Amino acid sequence: MKASMKNVRIAPRKVRTVVDTVRGKSVSQAISILTFTRKKAAKPVQMLLRSAVANAAENDGITDVDDLLIDRITVDEGPTLKRFMPRARGRATPMHRRTSHIGIMLREREE
Repeated sequence: MKASMKNVRIAPRKVRTVVDTVRGKSVSQAISILTFTRKKAAKPVQMLLRSAVANAAENDGITDVDDLLIDRITVDEGPTLKRFMPRARGRATPMHRRTSHIGIMLREREE
């Protein structure tokens, strides 16, 4: 019961702040937290969480979402896009546009 999303055009440092709010929570609670989080990274993390739930339903036959917990969620650094920004006197300074790889793993709640 896992899903991953690669090359998300948000810096990993910004995604980690959103991911830390839902780590260890139940799936239904995490979706409600992400719905009302006012960060750009909340939407891709929510899409990834819904994808992991769909994978659990399709591959493992789990029908009750309330039994699922977020076991592991990681944010790794993806490739960095290197661009240049024009500056004064004909100069240019480098810009680094960072990307993220997000992975999520779900598990069933033990009774």
